[in-house]
Amino acid sequence: MSRSCRSYLLWFAQEHTEFRFAEIKSLLSLFKIEMRFIKQPKDIEPYWLVEFNSENDVKLLASRSVSLKNCMELWAHGKTVSELHRKMKEYPMHLIKHYFEPSKSFKIEVETFCKHVSQQEKVSKIEAFSYLPMCGRVDLKQPDVKMQYIEYYGIEANNPPEEPYDVFFGRWVTSGLRQLIKKLSLKTRKFIGNTSMDPQLSLLMANQAKITEGDIVLDPFVGSGSLLVAAAQFGGYVLGTDIDYLMLHGRTRPTRIKQTIREKDESVKANMEQYDLSHRYLDVLVNDFSASFWRNDFKFDAIITDPPYGIREATEKIGTLKKNYKVKEEHLPTHIPAKIDYGISNIYGDLLLFAAKHLKIGGCVVCWFPVFREDYNEKCLPSHPCFTLTANSEQGLSKVTSRRLLTFEKIREPTVEEMQQYTCNISDFREKYYEAREESRTERRLRESKIRQDNREKHELSKSLT
Repeated sequence: MSRSCRSYLLWFAQEHTEFRFAEIKSLLSLFKIEMRFIKQPKDIEPYWLVEFNSENDVKLLASRSVSLKNCMELWAHGKTVSELHRKMKEYPMHLIKHYFEPSKSFKIEVETFCKHVSQQEKVSKIEAFSYLPMCGRVDLKQPDVKMQYIEYYGIEANNPPEEPYDVFFGRWVTSGLRQLIKKLSLKTRKFIGNTSMDPQLSLLMANQAKITEGDIVLDPFVGSGSLLVAAAQFGGYVLGTDIDYLMLHGRTRPTRIKQTIREKDESVKANMEQYDLSHRYLDVLVNDFSASFWRNDFKFDAIITDPPYGIREATEKIGTLKKNYKVKEEHLPTHIPAKIDYGISNIYGDLLLFAAKHLKIGGCVVCWFPVFREDYNEKCLPSHPCFTLTANSEQGLSKVTSRRLLTFEKIREPTVEEMQQYTCNISDFREKYYEAREESRTERRLRESKIRQDNREKHELSKSLT
């Protein structure tokens, strides 16, 4: 194996596994990093075996990834413990001898994935590496060199095999950005709403949008601003709009169970201040997205958003069904505009049309899209000729519904005809959702009625027998 291209083990967290490919692919593109698979990974496995041209590339990738737990320079890999030790003994020592110099402290960590072992067993596994020329002192807190020994027992924690499926050994290189998920936890955030986005998903969206230092980022359905926090964390200058005046002014009903009234300073801006991101905050504006007010030549670097589906949040736009409706001049100062339904097909059509006009070439739109699993295929997704779909990952919501995280990359500017004639024809998730829920209620009533009838018959039969 050439030393100019080294082997590495990428070890991932086992949550939101569907999104790790999209996140890593986006970061490789953002940083222009070349990565090659040694072995094609499986979705269920928490590790990838890969090659990078330099260790700096590994560290750069990990510095932004929230899916990645840690990275290890791989020295040996085997299907059995004995095979791993045989390969480690054959490894060219002159390539790694500088890690075993007397002046360098070290430690060996043992991890057994999906199987618990005692501390004594861990010590025994460490002692099995006594053939390595380790001359420095042991330092369990801050070693100069940290080595890792990992045994992988599959993903069924309740029924692990006697022997591991894979065994790995090598030098720890760096950790991912997992600590940021805890820092941005909704439990400690100043201002949240009913649909505030989970921090990990928010950060994944920001990574898939390839947000970098100095980017101008928009969330047109901003809500409580979770996506703005994530975008600002990676260097974006953030803007948000929303039609919900009360939400943007922190006057909606509190989301937290024990909170009866919102505090006076609850706002999207307060969240930015909480995380020392005020310098990244441009503004949030009360705006009907169907009536854009931006200058024609204004461009964003990225758009990340979670449009409403009409289930937990209303899908509304300014308008009235009354004909020739006009507000009297004396009522204008206190007039609250009427709202009408803003269908999902119109929402996503307007989103892609807006992005075609106001997004830079190479910029990304990252958004959630709700689907019924049984009806799903890529033809039911929104599309536009100025964009290519670069990522499409699923998060299950129930047995029958899910939402897809879509990433669209702009490849060209729209023509005049595309701006004037574009339509987005997709099915209305909300209508089918309520139909399915009503069918489910009917089925439940019939099932409960049958159970009651069966119980009555059993009771009558029991009485007749006695």
